[in-house]
Amino acid sequence: MHLYKRHLFLLILIFNFIGCGKKQEKIQPTVEAITESVYASGIIKSRNQYQVYSTVNGLLNEIMVNEGDVVKKDQPILRLLNESSKINTANARLAAELAEKNINGDKLNELKANLEFAASKLKNDSVLFVRQKNLYAQQIGTLIDLEQRELAYSNSQTNFRSAKLRYDDAKTQADFAARQAKNNLNISTNVQNDFIIKSETNGRVYSILKEKGELVNTQSPVAIIGDAEVFELELQVDEYDVTRIKAGQKILLSLDSYKGKIFEAVVRRIDPIMNERTRSFKVEADFVQKPDELFPNLTVEANIVIHTKEKALTIPRTYLVDDQFVLNEKGEKLKVVVGLKDYNKAEILNGISSSDFIYLPVK
Repeated sequence: MHLYKRHLFLLILIFNFIGCGKKQEKIQPTVEAITESVYASGIIKSRNQYQVYSTVNGLLNEIMVNEGDVVKKDQPILRLLNESSKINTANARLAAELAEKNINGDKLNELKANLEFAASKLKNDSVLFVRQKNLYAQQIGTLIDLEQRELAYSNSQTNFRSAKLRYDDAKTQADFAARQAKNNLNISTNVQNDFIIKSETNGRVYSILKEKGELVNTQSPVAIIGDAEVFELELQVDEYDVTRIKAGQKILLSLDSYKGKIFEAVVRRIDPIMNERTRSFKVEADFVQKPDELFPNLTVEANIVIHTKEKALTIPRTYLVDDQFVLNEKGEKLKVVVGLKDYNKAEILNGISSSDFIYLPVK
């Protein structure tokens, strides 16, 4: 029993010795630069990048470009197959040709000839009537001769008006039919053109999302096109931090594709509408210093610089207690005023000086 107590006493002495020998970590505040920033993540996008949609449904019949190709505005990139549209266009073209032919057709020419004959007869009867009238005034000829010339002139007027009315009506109908047929042809041609999908801008084809023979509809994109040279950043910022972001602020960013390298950008625009699902805001930014080669949808991690101070009294954030205290040698809490903070350091505005020692809280 005495031996057991002796061993227990020795163990207590050893543990006390070890405990007394373990020193609590301490530091002094350091004067150095500190930068406060807001974290953001996002992707790289090509300038004017957009998803290409078809305005009609159909089978993808021909892929006219390759991924990576540079294209011009209105350049065809995909062609859809729709035989009924081709047939409708062909029928519309035939109808337009027939309507155009009818404008100069035999029936209209006959009516025009009748009108010209009626006009000629009206002119002749008018001359004869005036001559007979003058003769009668000189007491040459009879009243019956004058009345016959007047009646012939009146009939010629009626025949001319009737011939003109028939010709004008036929001409109007022919012109209307020709215009209508032409409009139908234009509509059919435009519909046919809808089956050729074209690029809306100058740029590069980054992705073809359909394969030949697949069904294309108006709801799903068929390709992705964007600027061939200019890239921009699309970042997501938490709603808690968005009020601190302003256009023109500096951004330091890193990409998984360029590990160990830091690149610089600047905030261009903050989207005013929050994404309710992610509770974040979209921030658009432009590169100031960018990698030699970029691709759309590369992932990015970024720090948007809010404030920078070249000479600040700083301590590691791990030495802060409740964001407003530090510990002295006796373990007592000393109240401090905290300024800028980054992920590792915190600026101390008041409460301690660079000559004071502070101690790491024991966890």
